[in-house]
Amino acid sequence: MKIGIYGGTFNPPHLGHITAARAVFELLKLDKLLIVPDGQPPHKDLPPNTPAPERRLALTRLAAEETGLGDRVEVLDLELRQPGKSYTAGTLARLHALYPEDELWLLMGADMFLTLHRWREPEKILSLAGIAAFGRTEADTEELFAAQREYLYKTYPQARLFTLTIPGVVDISSTALREKLAAGGGANFLAPAVYGQILREGLYGTAADLKHLSLSQLRPVALSYLKRRRVPHVLGTEQEAIRLAERYGADVERARRAALLHDCTKKLEMDEQLALCRQYGIELDELERKALKLLHAKTGAAIARDVFGVDDEIYSAIWWHTTGHAGMTLLEKIIYLADYIEPSRDFPGVDRLRRVCYEDLDRGLLTGLEMSVEEMRGMGNPVHHATLEARDFLKG
Repeated sequence: MKIGIYGGTFNPPHLGHITAARAVFELLKLDKLLIVPDGQPPHKDLPPNTPAPERRLALTRLAAEETGLGDRVEVLDLELRQPGKSYTAGTLARLHALYPEDELWLLMGADMFLTLHRWREPEKILSLAGIAAFGRTEADTEELFAAQREYLYKTYPQARLFTLTIPGVVDISSTALREKLAAGGGANFLAPAVYGQILREGLYGTAADLKHLSLSQLRPVALSYLKRRRVPHVLGTEQEAIRLAERYGADVERARRAALLHDCTKKLEMDEQLALCRQYGIELDELERKALKLLHAKTGAAIARDVFGVDDEIYSAIWWHTTGHAGMTLLEKIIYLADYIEPSRDFPGVDRLRRVCYEDLDRGLLTGLEMSVEEMRGMGNPVHHATLEARDFLKG
């Protein structure tokens, strides 16, 4: 197995890191990529506003998801847990012990490659791993790469070297990016979920008021709550909510806010959901105490109101988006159906349901509720009483 190892402070991890990692992964035909955030790099001190190690780790994991490599990429905390300075030779030795039969490749930018011979124990580094160096800008010329390659081959005959230029890669220093973030910019250099997490936690001098976010700020913040595979669904729900709101005269901005936040606790496990229910005093019936799928609507509504200050109308639309209930408001109907028929949904009857929803909202809602009841009963699962009451209410 060929394993790439990509280290750095990732303070913060930005699109340049993501695109470079992906490009090297594909060109070298790697089987696995290990991303290793530095604890304390030996060549520089971390700036005063550097987030705690666990926060950098979380940001790096969000960024790693954006590579699209799935379980082929892993973010390790082995340097963050190590006291003192982190040296590449020591880290490679530990990884070699974990993967003794595998071929290791160390990924680095041109600036690191050109100074590699001055690192601690360069001979050990080159004996443990091949070097994959990438140029981030046109200024990183082949002439510089060639001179360093020649020197390293001559000095360390066992060296394995691979150099490449990555056209169009986002080029920004972490220092410049931190300055932009503190000044209210920088979003275009970050994956949306990474930027959202930074805003949520007020990192790097950002000071967003979470209860008064613009939609352009709320979107990345909402995405930072999600597993990557759920992002298309939430964005699709937002777009469907816009169309339904425009079709039936609802407030479009409220519909968008509800759609963006409706699954904000979806990734939480049962114990985490129940803890939030206790925290917010959410009373559960017998079925809800056992059915994980039912809880995220309630806890999501609680987070939306507590953290983001949504009003009662949006809170209620999120609360009821899974089960529905008798006598639903216009916004509740729109969010329930937008969640059900957004473009990434693909199940038998969805095209017919979409058509009915845009012909008559209540008929579409009744059709959706009946399909939900039929599906649950077909799987042998109990149907929540609120869903049955919503269906019966619409049937008169």
